[in-house]
Amino acid sequence: MRHRFGAVVTALVLAACSSSTEPSTVATTDPGPAVTTARADAGDPGTTATPAGTDPAPIATESEPTAPATDPAPPPEPLTGDEVTLNPFGRYDEPIALVARDSEPGTVYLAERAGRVRRITLDGGVDEVVLDISDDTTTDAERGLLGLAFSLDGSLLYVSFTDDDGNSRIDEYGVVEDGTVDTESRRTVLTQDQPFANHNGGHVAVGPDGYLYFGLGDGGAADDPERSGLDRSTLLGKLVRIDPSTPADDRPYSIPEDNPFVGVDGARGEIWSLGLRNPWRFSFDRATGDLWIGDVGQNVWEEIDHSTVAEGAGRGVDFGWSAFEGTHRFNDDQSSDDHTPPIFEYEHGDDGCSVTGGYVYRGREIPALVGTYVFGDYCSGLIWGLQTAADGTITRTELGRTTNLVSFGEDAAGELYALSAGGEVVRLSPRG
Repeated sequence: MRHRFGAVVTALVLAACSSSTEPSTVATTDPGPAVTTARADAGDPGTTATPAGTDPAPIATESEPTAPATDPAPPPEPLTGDEVTLNPFGRYDEPIALVARDSEPGTVYLAERAGRVRRITLDGGVDEVVLDISDDTTTDAERGLLGLAFSLDGSLLYVSFTDDDGNSRIDEYGVVEDGTVDTESRRTVLTQDQPFANHNGGHVAVGPDGYLYFGLGDGGAADDPERSGLDRSTLLGKLVRIDPSTPADDRPYSIPEDNPFVGVDGARGEIWSLGLRNPWRFSFDRATGDLWIGDVGQNVWEEIDHSTVAEGAGRGVDFGWSAFEGTHRFNDDQSSDDHTPPIFEYEHGDDGCSVTGGYVYRGREIPALVGTYVFGDYCSGLIWGLQTAADGTITRTELGRTTNLVSFGEDAAGELYALSAGGEVVRLSPRG
């Protein structure tokens, strides 16, 4: 196993599980200061991969632009990396997720992997545990409390965790005006059996449309042994979209009629996107509605997936796993002719070995960062900004470094936070 999650607390393989075969290629970085770009050429991702005769369309480099971004106004000047500093926000017990409740603009809710949810005011006046499900989950392997989301009106809290049997589960709670969680209102919305202890995914979010989105990994082990990524009969390896507000006769949620596989023989109607290995944090750009996903790779390549609103914001999109790892052919028994390659990938090495997806920055405090997708890597702790220029050129800029970077959070004002599995939470702030 290559990866550790919460190295200070436990040896856990949150990120990708890799084979004992070391990759045959090394990381490639742009020699320019503070900016690196992903390699666009094909490479051998290890003995488990089978190179194809023809690679899919490569991701963008500085000489190979893609279509322009959909941001209303891209940053006027390229980032230098000097615009951002990381200010301490607090220390917690394995912080795993941080979300806002829009009806409480000066407050965030923070999840600790052992099962506690804290309500924290940004002025430091309140820090209280409002929910504790530690008796219902376990921190073995990659398990635990993994995600939080509020309904658009803030009246409901969705909690994603693995239960005592190691299976994925989403529970719903009522939330009163003062932020108190009504534990008596608890209702299980969705459960998914997990065949292995890793690749649980677990991130949950309410989209701009008000529906609940849930990211699930391919089931675990390594190399997608059950070929779940592209199998439409299972929710594993998928981004799921459901409506918990209108339960159906046979389940505690309904399936939106415009989901792409509704009525398709052999397919689960809950599926929104497929071909994901372990989507470790996805988000919707609050200005455009575009979907961004950080999908953890197997042996060599980490990837950022992107689907604009014009492309359906992920609707029916096949992101390629396990036919491809990034843009590189992987399991040759898997067909993915119509897959969508990542907008960006990077190779295992100095940059890290396990991507942590983030958010497009839409805050006010760092004007130069507006419209930039902020993400990082668990292993290296590096935080980057990914920019798309007017001509479609993709540029990545280093913004800072923390340790064991496990998640990002966004408050009601659009300001960003980075969470370390070791306990530290930092706030991205303007330098100077």
